[in-house]
Amino acid sequence: MSPQHLDLLTELREAVGAMHVLTHEDPATDLSAWEQDWRKRAHGRALAVVRPGSTVEVAAVVRACARAGASLVPQGGNTGLVVGSVPDASGTQVVLSLMRLNTVRALDPANLTMTVEAGCVLQALQDTAEKAGFLFPLSLAAEGSCSIGGNLATNAGGTQVVRYGNARDLCLGLEVVTAQGEVWQGLSGLRKDNTGYDLRDLFVGSEGTLGVITAATLKLYPLPAAQLTAWAALPTLDAAVALLGLAHQHLGAGLTGFEVMGQFALSLVDKHMPQLRVPLWQDTPYCVLLENSDSESEEHARAQFERLLETAFEQGLVSDAVVAESLAQAHALWHIRESIPLAQAEEGLNIKHDISIPVSRIPAFCAETDALLQREIPGVRLVNFGHLGDGNLHYNVQAPAGGDAKNFLSEQETRVNTLVFDAVARYHGSISAEHGVGSLKADHLPHYKDPVALGLMRAIKQALDPHNLMNPGRVLTP
Repeated sequence: MSPQHLDLLTELREAVGAMHVLTHEDPATDLSAWEQDWRKRAHGRALAVVRPGSTVEVAAVVRACARAGASLVPQGGNTGLVVGSVPDASGTQVVLSLMRLNTVRALDPANLTMTVEAGCVLQALQDTAEKAGFLFPLSLAAEGSCSIGGNLATNAGGTQVVRYGNARDLCLGLEVVTAQGEVWQGLSGLRKDNTGYDLRDLFVGSEGTLGVITAATLKLYPLPAAQLTAWAALPTLDAAVALLGLAHQHLGAGLTGFEVMGQFALSLVDKHMPQLRVPLWQDTPYCVLLENSDSESEEHARAQFERLLETAFEQGLVSDAVVAESLAQAHALWHIRESIPLAQAEEGLNIKHDISIPVSRIPAFCAETDALLQREIPGVRLVNFGHLGDGNLHYNVQAPAGGDAKNFLSEQETRVNTLVFDAVARYHGSISAEHGVGSLKADHLPHYKDPVALGLMRAIKQALDPHNLMNPGRVLTP
């Protein structure tokens, strides 16, 4: 280890305490939880994992790294899917874990806001809001382990975007440590503030490449009087889009979830998790999961659902449907949807896509791209599911049955990505809807991002992080 790195480690230990600076110097210390991404796509090697306990300590760490010229990799729960929060293999990067910053600083009932630190686990925030009589609506499969800082850094989406928007829409203010180690105090709970550039929205979704989010002020909502969940079988994706339009008409703002799931995706859940008892999937190409959050009563919500489904049956959009009769049944249906990625992992290595397409064009996109992939790679299996309500599909590609999944991934990933991303571009979509760019898609971005937009992004990066020390190689390539 170089003298410069030894001096940096000494300074980091002084800043946060020796017990919160983890290195490979101690052979008993296992850093794999911080050095390997959730999907095990990448395993780097850090100079150190540093765990500050306050914003002041985060700023001290950033300043120390800036003086030493050491790059930083901010990390929350490390649940990301685009390899954006683990170090490279150089052994020179510092992983900045925010998980000790886990305090709920304030809850303002009159302002409908909650101010929290970046390391707070999403599910804990949901529970805190609910105990106070409010709803924090951001919800995704990793909510038991992901952190709100990571959610904001990637502008996470989830299952209720159709009603409440992405993480960016739920954030009113931020506290950020800049690349120079200064602290921007922007934790205003104001809904109106036209005093210049919107720095909040700049840092949300920047994936730690511009600064480190240390705290946020978030929107709260009244708890709904009732939540009902329905599961419907549909003959086509066109029918699913038409049902979405009906749901908007009948439920209005009460429509808080609209998920589509292809037959093969559900077959994997049935195969690998038979205890979940997937309904209606065997005789229909698609199933849809709908959620109605009602501000009046369960009776009102159920009446709305019944009118919606009756109209859908009359129009031939739905062939069968079930409405959850209890909260436990609703949770079971949502658990099936959330288990698709785990079931796909059980089936073997796969190529994941997180794309968005205008809702009206999704059926045509899937018909064209399904046929293209099956023609180019015979036997390929398509695991198509996602948030149809906001145009976001997880359009994943599984190796042919009985084939070597590892070889398929190494030999076909670049080709499959090109085929899918080119199709997304033809349909005026995005190659990343909610997972971010990370390092996994950074090389693809210049081919699919407007060049003027890309130039503006590079100018912002240069202005805020001129020495490229904040999560280098993520989002923007050199």
